[in-house]
Amino acid sequence: MDEFHREGGVLHCEGAPLPDIAASVGTPTYVYSYAAIENAYLELVDAFAGLDFMVCFAVKANSNLAVLRSLASMGAGADIVSGGELYRAVRAGFDPKKIVFAGVGKTEAEIVSGLGERILLFNVESASELENIERLANIHGKKARVALRVNPGVETGTHEHISTGHAESKFGVTVEEARGLARRIKGFKCVELIGVHQHIGSQISKLEPHVEAISRSSALVSELKERGHDIRFFNIGGGLGVPYDYENDGELPTPAQFVDAVRPSLEASGVKILCEMGRYIAARAGLLLTRVVYRKESGVKSYIVSDAAMNDLLRPSLYGAHHEVAAVAGTGGKVSDADLVGPVCESGDFIAKGRDLPDSAESDLLAVLDAGAYGFSMASNYNSRPRPAEVMVRNGNWAVVREREHYSDLVKGEVVPAFL
Repeated sequence: MDEFHREGGVLHCEGAPLPDIAASVGTPTYVYSYAAIENAYLELVDAFAGLDFMVCFAVKANSNLAVLRSLASMGAGADIVSGGELYRAVRAGFDPKKIVFAGVGKTEAEIVSGLGERILLFNVESASELENIERLANIHGKKARVALRVNPGVETGTHEHISTGHAESKFGVTVEEARGLARRIKGFKCVELIGVHQHIGSQISKLEPHVEAISRSSALVSELKERGHDIRFFNIGGGLGVPYDYENDGELPTPAQFVDAVRPSLEASGVKILCEMGRYIAARAGLLLTRVVYRKESGVKSYIVSDAAMNDLLRPSLYGAHHEVAAVAGTGGKVSDADLVGPVCESGDFIAKGRDLPDSAESDLLAVLDAGAYGFSMASNYNSRPRPAEVMVRNGNWAVVREREHYSDLVKGEVVPAFL
């Protein structure tokens, strides 16, 4: 992306030299470009032109307050899946009337918090959840607005951990079950059915699954309206893929191509369209800065050992995900069939495996690209490693938007009882 570019052979973010950030903040560090976030969001907004719509950012992709504040100020809504994300979204400045609450296991406390903040709606995923929302809304004297999450039974071909629309997924209900829940809601006092929701997965590389799923769900919108329900919202989910593997991913659908492909179904629904894009907005807006600690040759295998590990970026270990790796300074040679690994005591601790990687010396900086989504938000303290810092850059100016954790943070809240 243009926001990450080279000047004199050195990688910059919006004009800020990445070596300067690393020298000041240390590594590993996530670096985000405000302009890249804004451009991706506006690309989605432009794609939906002509429709009544709202783009909701999937907070689970990147929950940093600075990232969230940026999107809230642009007019985005928020798609949340926990009470903690609700807290973050409100604190970041999102209008509660632009917040939708998804997830199969909302606790009583989370439902009550959503009711208290007067969020736009809850995406209901089971009969038990619906009954719980009715009960809690009644107790607290609230009116709960809900959408029924439908599982359209569509295969996407993505990794099994991020495919959510097939028949055996834990998410949503069948169309027939949705009809039954809609009938039950008519007898409820404190629940109002105002929407239909569907989301079939993430990193989807083809349009066909979207077209099929949205067509099926749009038909349910029309059916429920005909049965007297005041359906005002159709949440079509997210899932647009981004090209992580530059050589092999090929051309993926753009937001404009996506919306054009499903526009007939969206227009036929006759209601406001919600989408919940996270990866598409955040992934390419961030990278992970890491420093080479050691070079190691073991037999015929080459290892580059960095100070970033699976606790900092879990996607490669969890999903086998691909991230391009670039030298921060210079564009020198490559080392073939090499692994970029971290210090964590696990064979699964790798960032890149069996790849042609920058032939870096010890202390050189590397950039792990397209790490703005599901990077820090999935980071942990495994091996008692402090989580990395986060930096935001805008127009050449940069600031730390999350301080690096210290060892004292690792034991915060822990207590050794008196009987030990």
